[in-house]
Amino acid sequence: MTQRPLRPRIYLAGPDVFLADCTAVYLRLTTRCEHLGMVGVPPTEAKVDNTPVDGDTIAQRIYEGNIALIRGADAVIANLQDFRGLEPDAGTVFEVGYAIALGKPVVGYGVRDGSYAERVAAALPCVQAADGELREAASGVMVEGLGQRLNLMIARSTPIAQSADAALLRLAAHFKTSRH
Repeated sequence: MTQRPLRPRIYLAGPDVFLADCTAVYLRLTTRCEHLGMVGVPPTEAKVDNTPVDGDTIAQRIYEGNIALIRGADAVIANLQDFRGLEPDAGTVFEVGYAIALGKPVVGYGVRDGSYAERVAAALPCVQAADGELREAASGVMVEGLGQRLNLMIARSTPIAQSADAALLRLAAHFKTSRH
């Protein structure tokens, strides 16, 4: 009897865990994964002992649980939408970098159109400095240019799809072609 190959496990990174309707969000994503022959793995699947203790202990348990889920995943999709400002969620960015360091495919989504510099200039007073760089008017801090949709370390390492569905389709195609 031929054993059926295991379905790719896709870690669902993003700030969705903070949403009031995160259960519905994860149900939609895991159902979509299922339809594409993959298994969606939300961070809420981390086996975390929530026995009442101090915040540091619970935080460590969550960290270790999510790290274990990423290690056990075959790939990651990452919701890189702006979160509490003009940048993606810091925890999600860490998870993306961690997965990339492990050699796992990662596809992002949720990034608004246009460059990061355009979004910053629309939200904060900026000036074109004498050196040609775009800088925040108040602090003089350079705004990363180069036409990237996000910080270049994310933009150059992580393809960005138009939606979560498009990110999942891209990964499904990746696993379909990598099995032949």
